[in-house]
Amino acid sequence: MATMPEKDQQILQSHAGLIHRVVIACQNPGVVPDLEGILDTAVANGWTDLVRAIREVLKGRRDAAVLRPLDEEDQVIVAAILRGLQDPSTLPDLGAKPDPALAAPALAAMIHAVRRGDAQAMQMLATMAETMLHSGGDMARLSGIMHPLISGEREPEKLTRGMSAQGEALVLALLAELSKLETH
Repeated sequence: MATMPEKDQQILQSHAGLIHRVVIACQNPGVVPDLEGILDTAVANGWTDLVRAIREVLKGRRDAAVLRPLDEEDQVIVAAILRGLQDPSTLPDLGAKPDPALAAPALAAMIHAVRRGDAQAMQMLATMAETMLHSGGDMARLSGIMHPLISGEREPEKLTRGMSAQGEALVLALLAELSKLETH
């Protein structure tokens, strides 16, 4: 994984649990009882193409054609599953924590999409915000500023109030990404 772009590494770390579960379920059907619920939740959150591809892999499909209809993020996830089936040493580390600073471009893109009326992005952002809220600390504070960010608040002092230096850095990176998106 060290030779992958940082964005791909972040995607893999964010979805490491899912990737491992699918690989295990492919090798030992029935051993991962929560997988179906996870896939159903993913569909409910708009990840239908990803789940469709995962279901194809679970049925035994292993060719690269399963990647074609997927967006970039989904391709990274399914490609990792396919690699992991062939060589388990390529699976992402379950213990590694994603770098929050790498989340800024993805969060900014979602916030920007919501501001433009994208209902699917709104659902995904709401789900992420709920997860962040339960994480506590800076992530909970970040969850609390989602609505102001969607509403157009861009004042760093207001948005970073009560955050650690790392949380502030994430918010500043997020604001920089939003600025780029809003000027195009």
